[in-house]
Amino acid sequence: MILFPERLSLQRVLELLDLIDKDKSDVENLSYNDDAILDADYQPPPREQSSSEDDSSGDDDPIPQPTEHSRGRKRLRRGMRWRATPLTPNLVECEHEDETEHNRNGWTDKDLMKMISDCSNAMSLSRSGDLLNTSVDEVYHFFGACILMSCVRLPKMRMHWSKALGCTAITDRFTRDKFFKLRQSLKVVIDDDVPEDLRKTDKFWKVRPFLDRILQGCRSQTRPECVSIDEQMIPFTGACPHRQYLPMKPNPVGIKNFVCATADGIVLDFDLYQGTGALLDQVEEPEGLGLGGLVLAHLCQTLHCGTKVYCDRFFSSIQGAERLMKKELYLTSTVMKNRVAAAVQKLPSDRTMKNEGRGTSTEVSTKDGKLCVVKWYDNKPVLMMSAVHGTQPEDTCQRWDRKLKEYVNLKMGGVDLVDRMISYYRMSTRTKKWTMWMIMHFTDLALANSWLLYCKDLTVCGAPKKSIMHLKNAAHCRAAGCTGRTRVRCTSCKVFLCLQADRNCYTAFHT
Repeated sequence: MILFPERLSLQRVLELLDLIDKDKSDVENLSYNDDAILDADYQPPPREQSSSEDDSSGDDDPIPQPTEHSRGRKRLRRGMRWRATPLTPNLVECEHEDETEHNRNGWTDKDLMKMISDCSNAMSLSRSGDLLNTSVDEVYHFFGACILMSCVRLPKMRMHWSKALGCTAITDRFTRDKFFKLRQSLKVVIDDDVPEDLRKTDKFWKVRPFLDRILQGCRSQTRPECVSIDEQMIPFTGACPHRQYLPMKPNPVGIKNFVCATADGIVLDFDLYQGTGALLDQVEEPEGLGLGGLVLAHLCQTLHCGTKVYCDRFFSSIQGAERLMKKELYLTSTVMKNRVAAAVQKLPSDRTMKNEGRGTSTEVSTKDGKLCVVKWYDNKPVLMMSAVHGTQPEDTCQRWDRKLKEYVNLKMGGVDLVDRMISYYRMSTRTKKWTMWMIMHFTDLALANSWLLYCKDLTVCGAPKKSIMHLKNAAHCRAAGCTGRTRVRCTSCKVFLCLQADRNCYTAFHT
């Protein structure tokens, strides 16, 4: 239904109605061009009351008036307007932190290990009636043994106690039965002390104290100028709360974890997925945001003003980008077509850009010039929404070079980098308990963070590259004729030696 202002004459109304019967497209075009007729902000002047209007016996019906509801629908239909103009960002300078402000000397885990030993002893006594009698040192050695097992892969965990392949660093500390009993009884919380309301609101309450300690260490890191936000899958195929399936991930089945990381791969913040409802209470003014926007707003709460955020299209939306700009944070991401439909109409078609060839790009920006949508043609068209980068300045895209071994993206690969570090030597307990998988995964995450910080510190100090230890201290085997690398070192001889199923350099070296 079309609403007409009162100042239109009856003859004009009849002409417009005649146009509706003939061709509706003419009226639609007129509604966008004739602002004097259908302006959403137009307020008709007050009319003087006459005796003819008060007479109910008249034949003419009153002309309907525009209402607030109709004006709201008009604004919603128009949405954000885009223009073929370049981006003109007005960015706030990022607040840089001094590395010396963070004192790492106080980073200890004695309280965490004490809590694990106490909870494990209490739960073992309450369930089976047997005393576990584990200590803080024993819990430390348990995690150390799990790390060593991840470096030296054997078909079965029990083979680490075999006479031919056994590792003295493990067998000298644990008997086989003691290790498996401790693994079965390992707890980070006493179940009876957790209230029922917390169990309903937090699906991961069984490992929450351990996660909070890792999260505390991540949030204490220095905030850089550029960060990336992406999904991370904790691989697990057993029964667990909120298990997800993402077919495009290397580990498609597991627990979804949203991660904020630096371009170097250092994790700054994370949040386990527990449904959209769990994020509503953690974000201010969550109205109008989907799951991706809620995650984006939550993980950006600890960032400083002027930070540039990079993510993929799952998290990006116009509403999310505008909310970040209000907090002086600037989003750059790929974006889905349906989320910027008005901007897509102003951009060239896919066929046109394909004919112009690879590297063709064009952009449209909002009226204030603070947000732009760029369409770039590579192997296929790609849409990017940004408050920082437009089509200018242009540069040559860097691709992966097998000879130079250089990677393309310097901003978005942070989460992928830490995933790669974890996947090299993932701690596997080979159990169906999801709590142990969570504890081992976040121990791997803490180890990857520590190693990346170690490499960063030595690089800043100017240390030679050859002096930097590899992740989990890999070294060449010292046995004669062996060219392999190993992470097993003899505690007596202080040399690295291979310990594999088909090659036991450890035994050969000592005999």
